[in-house]
Amino acid sequence: MYKDFAHFIRENRAALLEAWIAEMKEHVDPRTANVVTEAVYEGTSRDFIDLIVTRAAETAKEEGFYEKLDDFAEKIILLGWPIQFITKGIQTFGLLAYKAMRDEDILFGKEKRAEDDAFYRFEKWLSSLYNQIITAYADTWEKTVSQQKLALQELSAPLLPIFDNISVMPLIGTIDTERAQQIMENLLMGVVKNRSEVVLIDITGVPVVDTMVAHHIIQASEAVRLVGSKPMLVGIRPEIAQTIVNLGIDLDQVITTNTLKKGMERALALTNREITEKEG
Repeated sequence: MYKDFAHFIRENRAALLEAWIAEMKEHVDPRTANVVTEAVYEGTSRDFIDLIVTRAAETAKEEGFYEKLDDFAEKIILLGWPIQFITKGIQTFGLLAYKAMRDEDILFGKEKRAEDDAFYRFEKWLSSLYNQIITAYADTWEKTVSQQKLALQELSAPLLPIFDNISVMPLIGTIDTERAQQIMENLLMGVVKNRSEVVLIDITGVPVVDTMVAHHIIQASEAVRLVGSKPMLVGIRPEIAQTIVNLGIDLDQVITTNTLKKGMERALALTNREITEKEG
């Protein structure tokens, strides 16, 4: 049904590609342009045209359209092409191809169909292509975000063994309920795995400590104490200290220091060690 479209696009792909690249340069996100070379941009644009040609063919399934579609979606997401750029790209290409085919009477063929019928056929083909590319983009984006989220969860609350029996958990960024649960799990598993006697929870990089955050941190400290390790809260800035006092939080069971350095010195003392300068 769309063989005429496929044939025309395949025969005129070079001209269509050149016109499409020139048109789309006005819509490229500056952040994308700064990290993507001209060669990569043109190569990806060729992949886009090739995808359209393959989709237009009657033997799209046999020619590996869906495999190419998945590869293309993954590539443009890694390059940082936003969904708005993709939708604009499809619309722009459709308009360029339609005008070119109309000028050469490709749309009407031997039957001399009416203009409305020709436009309907082309729109139907383009809409199908549009839906498939957007769906593939969305699916690949969701998978990418899911994988990144898992990776960030693993890195967002690491328990690092610094010395024998001493571990540090540096916390950076905001702490919500989901992340607090991850902190708790990593703390408890790490304490047992590393046989930590002292655990330093470093909140230097936590920008805001409100009621909820303070509650989560104290809960984590209490959990560490219950499994036989001594919790230490380090990196307490003046404003955080004031917040904790105003909230009426009891820190009798938790050692606190204002810097990680002081916390480490205290932890070494608790394990009967100290750092000394070597002479000569």
